[in-house]
Amino acid sequence: MVDPVAVNVEDLVVEFRSGGYAVRPIDGLSLQVAPGTLTLLLGPSGCGKTTLLSCLAGMLAPTSGTIQVHGVDVASLRGASLTDYRRHGVGIVFQAFNLIGSLSAQENVMVPLGTDRATRGGAAVSAAEILGRVGLADRIHHRPGELSGGQQQRVAIARAIALDPPLVLADEPTAHLDYIQVEGVLRLLRGLADDGRAVIVSTHDERMLPLADQVVEMQPRTMASVELIDEITVAAGEVIFEQGALPDLIYVIESGRVEILGGAGGDAPDRLALLGAGDHFGEMGPLFGLRRSATARAESETVLRAMSPRSFREWLGDDARLAAVISGTDRTEPRGAGPAA
Repeated sequence: MVDPVAVNVEDLVVEFRSGGYAVRPIDGLSLQVAPGTLTLLLGPSGCGKTTLLSCLAGMLAPTSGTIQVHGVDVASLRGASLTDYRRHGVGIVFQAFNLIGSLSAQENVMVPLGTDRATRGGAAVSAAEILGRVGLADRIHHRPGELSGGQQQRVAIARAIALDPPLVLADEPTAHLDYIQVEGVLRLLRGLADDGRAVIVSTHDERMLPLADQVVEMQPRTMASVELIDEITVAAGEVIFEQGALPDLIYVIESGRVEILGGAGGDAPDRLALLGAGDHFGEMGPLFGLRRSATARAESETVLRAMSPRSFREWLGDDARLAAVISGTDRTEPRGAGPAA
């Protein structure tokens, strides 16, 4: 009898400590995935997609909650049981392929077969057969450097299914592929589900939507998942956040000075603003879900008050002042400081 639920996630919480505060990329997530289906995890960077896949793969232990894969409590596995689950229970397709450059396509697929104590001859035959199934029968002796990005991802998929796992996880599998290469990989992932596996894919690629049986829209937990800090002391020269980073907190300067740096980048970025006591910075990213558009660095030893967007709104006290901050007319947002998002 076929299991009606291949993957059952209940009230999953994953919490990290970072720089003195707690961040929860996953906070109370519940999810069910049936065998023979393709599930997409859709959402921006930082919303917990890769974190969830790591938990499902047995590579990351959640803070709380349960993960069951075909009735196996993955979070409780240890030692040999965990190793066996990683080998036979789940196949993983990585964003960057993670192939061994000195080995041929066939030899890369033989790697997990070798851990299963298969004879080398038998492993070679099995690897060639699997590569044929993913359309690479004429490329089995090519090394990764001799293959296109799409072909390398096919080898990675072949390796992931070498031991015929019931669950396949793929983390942004089309991220490094051009438009033409993507179509073949998408059809291949859909085919893995049609063969009876549960396939879970994290992606930004909306071209996968028509192929999915289930779409889970994951959202970053910026406001609810950040534990407030009353004060942080930052040494002179220490970077508070970098341009392009995912945002979490907003800062108010209690004492000291903070430089806002941006422009062309390189070894000498432009100073956009120099902020002092009473000024705030870093609000645009957390308020609007944008990446940091400038770097913030302490010019002198600085004491900061760090807060979530919700607490920042409360600290401002009224919607009119918030509107002034956003428009750049608030007095605590000096001209030029706006890029510190």
